[in-house]
Amino acid sequence: MTWGGRGSHYVAAGALAAGMLVWAAHAAWSSREIPVALPIVVTSAYDEWADTLGRREMLSDVLERAGITGREYVGFMKATHTLNPRRMQPGLIFEVRRVKGAAVANRLAVRLDPERHLVMARLGGDSGWTETVQNIPWTTERLRTTAVIQSNLYDALDAAIPDSFLPVRQRVALAWAIADVYDWEVDFTRDLRPGDRVEVLIERLQSPEGEKRLGRILAARVDVAGTPSFAFAFENPNGSTGFYDDRGRSLRRAFLRAPLRFSHISSRFGSRFHPILKRWRTHEGTDYAASYGTPVRATADGIVTEAGRNGGYGNLIEIRHANGIRTRYGHLSKFANGLHVGQRVSQEQTIGFVGSTGLSTGPHLHYEFLVNGRATNPQRKDAGAGEPVPSKLRSAFEVARAQLFGELEPGLVPAGPALGSVAGPARDD
Repeated sequence: MTWGGRGSHYVAAGALAAGMLVWAAHAAWSSREIPVALPIVVTSAYDEWADTLGRREMLSDVLERAGITGREYVGFMKATHTLNPRRMQPGLIFEVRRVKGAAVANRLAVRLDPERHLVMARLGGDSGWTETVQNIPWTTERLRTTAVIQSNLYDALDAAIPDSFLPVRQRVALAWAIADVYDWEVDFTRDLRPGDRVEVLIERLQSPEGEKRLGRILAARVDVAGTPSFAFAFENPNGSTGFYDDRGRSLRRAFLRAPLRFSHISSRFGSRFHPILKRWRTHEGTDYAASYGTPVRATADGIVTEAGRNGGYGNLIEIRHANGIRTRYGHLSKFANGLHVGQRVSQEQTIGFVGSTGLSTGPHLHYEFLVNGRATNPQRKDAGAGEPVPSKLRSAFEVARAQLFGELEPGLVPAGPALGSVAGPARDD
């Protein structure tokens, strides 16, 4: 009896122990997280590189280096409606991607222009290629800058503007844009003196990647010998934008201040020692030093009266304008295609190209301005008053001018270069 009772206790204890083991095992599995396979991360599945289109290269050269030849080349060219092999500019940078171990790239991208990015993607198998043109969303902000002339316009802007405001190439573009606005008003190679001040209100564009570039010039002020010359952008009824001074007169004149855009004056009007003839003689014009092949512009509307070889002038073009005025352009390397005597040309039209023909020691343009047959200093001529804003648009111009003036000169401007946003409180960029 005693043994049986003691045995039953052993049986009960064994059952309890077994139950606890089962419970413990269940609890242990329940407390564990279900195993999950870690994701496979491939960090170097592709070879990626940039390839630049070199001089005298064609698109096919870039594609060949990417393995796109033969049937792949045919499929690539069939898919693209944007890339024109005959109009590819040297310096274009292509972003190429290829699966490691593959012979042919599966992606090629290129920035077509500031607004568009082209992506060519290879489809699987022999399905060919697909083309996608992506628009780049540039944001616009209005900013102003001030520069003080020490030697020339570009050096002043370069010293005043940091890379964070505009990169160096865009600073060059800004200098020429200002020169274009004042093309009829100021000769930046002659009129400016150390201490003269330049202020400009611009639109600056910025891409999602942080690239910065110049947009439009909205307003400007150039002080020449202490006298301010203002320029305000104003849209005309035909949709074009013109620049007007503070009194609403167009900055456009009958004659341009210079027949070249990219140049500097090497010899002024007046007597000089001729480098070839080795004697003093009257220099009845202005010489513009410029690179060989630089385009030469007609300084005003007119009719071509001469286009050919003429002694010491070398290749010469003469244009007859209104009011007994003629202009001459000498030492040209060649004339514009199709230019002929009797042809009517318009202001700023390219008529020829800088050369060194005739009595010339190096490439430059000899420019003459004759009034009733008499040589006159083209730098001191009266270019005529600019056409004013039409009377029916006068009130609209006054409103636009007042707004732009307030942004261009928001109160007292501190001495020295200053940069800041004009849409709000001044800030460093």
